[in-house]
Amino acid sequence: MAYFGPRLGVSRIFPPRVSAFRLLGTVRMDDMGLAVGRSALERLDFDNVVLKKLPVDPSEEPGVRLVKGACFSRVKPEPLSSPRFVAVSRGALALLGLDGDEVTSDPLGPEYLSGSKVMPGSEPAAHCYCGHQFGQFAGQLGDGAACYLGEVKVPPGQDPELLRINPSGRWEIQVKGAGLTPYSRKADGRKVLRSSIREFLCSEAMFFLGIPTTRAGSVVTSDSKVIRDVYYSGNPRYERCSVVLRIAPTFLRFGSFEIFKPADEFTGRQGPSYGQEQIRGQMLDYVIEMFYPEIQESHPDRVERNVAFFREVMCRTARLVAQWQCVGFCHGVLNTDNMSVLGLTLDYGPYGFMDRFDPDFICNASDNSGRYSYKAQPAICRWNLVKLAEALAPELPEDRAKAVIDEYLDCFNRFYLENMRRKLGLLKKEEPEDEILITELLRTMHDTGADFTNTFRSLAEISCPSEGETEQEKEAVKNATELLVAHCASLEELKSANTPTMDPRELAMLLSMAQSNPSLFEMISDRATIARQLDRMSKLKVLMETSEEELRSRQAQEWTSWITLYRKRLARELEGQSDVQAVREERARVMNGTNPRVVLRNYIAQNAIEAAENGDFSEVQRVLKVLEKPFSSQPGLELPAWVGSRGSSARAEREDGEEQQQGAAAPSKAADPVPYDSKPPAWARQICVT
Repeated sequence: MAYFGPRLGVSRIFPPRVSAFRLLGTVRMDDMGLAVGRSALERLDFDNVVLKKLPVDPSEEPGVRLVKGACFSRVKPEPLSSPRFVAVSRGALALLGLDGDEVTSDPLGPEYLSGSKVMPGSEPAAHCYCGHQFGQFAGQLGDGAACYLGEVKVPPGQDPELLRINPSGRWEIQVKGAGLTPYSRKADGRKVLRSSIREFLCSEAMFFLGIPTTRAGSVVTSDSKVIRDVYYSGNPRYERCSVVLRIAPTFLRFGSFEIFKPADEFTGRQGPSYGQEQIRGQMLDYVIEMFYPEIQESHPDRVERNVAFFREVMCRTARLVAQWQCVGFCHGVLNTDNMSVLGLTLDYGPYGFMDRFDPDFICNASDNSGRYSYKAQPAICRWNLVKLAEALAPELPEDRAKAVIDEYLDCFNRFYLENMRRKLGLLKKEEPEDEILITELLRTMHDTGADFTNTFRSLAEISCPSEGETEQEKEAVKNATELLVAHCASLEELKSANTPTMDPRELAMLLSMAQSNPSLFEMISDRATIARQLDRMSKLKVLMETSEEELRSRQAQEWTSWITLYRKRLARELEGQSDVQAVREERARVMNGTNPRVVLRNYIAQNAIEAAENGDFSEVQRVLKVLEKPFSSQPGLELPAWVGSRGSSARAEREDGEEQQQGAAAPSKAADPVPYDSKPPAWARQICVT
């Protein structure tokens, strides 16, 4: 599996028993003063292999253009005004052999890690790729804001497990938000504080959850400003340009292979390198040789090698999306250009962790059709694998690709069930009925509006039945029911969640059109969207006729039924076990190491963003510390340190010289802080991510 393993401590710069002077013995005497005087960032050992192995655009002409016959274009990052660190991830920087404290104390650190100043050995470039966006081939896309800086050699003393997971021996580093590239289209190549903090925090959160992901080493902000219309409401405001440092073995993606696509039958667009088949072969060779060397070595036949590679990508993708589903993570924009060839979570945009469980959860407010909803993710990843297979043809024969694709569903289900059994503490036996138990759990969570993260976390507190237990059974079920009902939605929350988002008159018009003019209806809407609106109306009608007491009684009944089934299954776990107490302790340990106490909910990220926009970066750093240990409680880190308030001044002063922008989002929190492991506060319903 392609994730980076346990968090590293600070990597040693020098191997044991080897002095710095001995290592510098290869440096000429007249260069020694320069070598010793250089900072850690200036001493990074770059080996930019991908620019040697794959074709680079010979033109360095500035501006947006179609790039033919090349995988990369050389670019010049645009400097920021007064760049400064918002936060760094010491674990991510350690991958490069860097010490976080040394980096933050380096006066040039923010310049180097924002692309404002180019490090020695760095060769800034932007990657050319295409993609299917929301199901339609979009033609050339590419790194419109990201900038490849180079590949840093793995430092001495790095964890051997990382070398197994990243066999290339190099870490590719990017800066995202460093300015215009040939692929910026109509944008400016910049990112702002909001999106940069979200990407930084979620990249690291996913790593510490044990989910394959790219990493984020730092966030830098500046005095440079760009105009953004936050809510697309016609009220733009100035925001600070900010940059994230991203780290991965490679950022190549499914869409990297789509630059050779012939004209699409629906959109008419084609890849910029259509007809240049030799480049596809070069890219395939590079990816397999560098990142799948065991496949390269064990398959001398080229076709068999390519099939084995595609099967491994399929397996990694299936495992990845199974892990997403098991923590309630929704990516939001699962286009083919956002799918990693290494099975990593890639490109954090309008993502979201579910609060109240809803299989139809859509985290991206721009996804009107629900194409990338939570429940759709496994199927969408399979669809994207089909598009990758098409892009690899004829290097990957169609019939062989289809056979691999046919394995996907079983592969996903295997990973999903394996993970869900751990979440439920079912460790000793695998029973066919487990799937029914899991399905019933999710149905009960949905019907009662249960919080996804907190409900799963609480399951470890439900006791296993003792042998011959009868009198205590009723009390145990009652206690467990009270425990889980506490995580269910209130009547007001359910009413809010089930309020139709479409005007009743518009809905009535579309329903009429679906009957009278189906072809026109299909052009402006879809049946799934209408069905969701009707379902909301139906549920809201029932809720309007329900009291809070009736709701709680109904929720308790549903949970009592499921808990009774669950405890019977737990009893079977203990059958034949000589040390029952050891089994119970193992169950609690595994569950508490699988079900996180804290995830990066939108309200947690928003709180950190608002603090940073008010000049206080400490909340970003504090949230990072919390996310680094998502499965355990951290005394002193239970609550946010920064809390905005409605109608009153924020606790932190804005940075000197920064004006309050008209139309900016007002601090959206009540004065009392909400714990990081809490259900979202009421104000979180207003958060809209696009």
